[in-house]
Amino acid sequence: MDIGYIIGILAVGLLAGFLSSLVGIGGGVVVVPALVLIFGITQKTAQGTTLAMLSFPVALVGAYNYYKAGAVDWKIAAMLACTFMVGGFLGSKIVVGLDMSVVKKIFAVMMLVIALKYLFFDK
Repeated sequence: MDIGYIIGILAVGLLAGFLSSLVGIGGGVVVVPALVLIFGITQKTAQGTTLAMLSFPVALVGAYNYYKAGAVDWKIAAMLACTFMVGGFLGSKIVVGLDMSVVKKIFAVMMLVIALKYLFFDK
């Protein structure tokens, strides 16, 4: 890895961390597309790398500021964390067996659905 590549990866991480704490997005919306479109990493590797990045200690530092402000519901967070682990396991088992073009299409459709919902159907 050359220095430009490393600086680019660090900039993506900084942006994703900032946006994650600012508006609750980061891994799927910032890091995955950046790794694929800017750094030429495969979709599956970008998704796996992002999941590895989102390990517990990383998310904890952002959540701590929300907790201090009284903006964390620990019961909901615990329920989501448990089911997120199960869903993450099942989703990864499925995606590693799919063709890369299918994975990219699923990812793109999910981003479009979310964007359309926020643009036109949010209260």
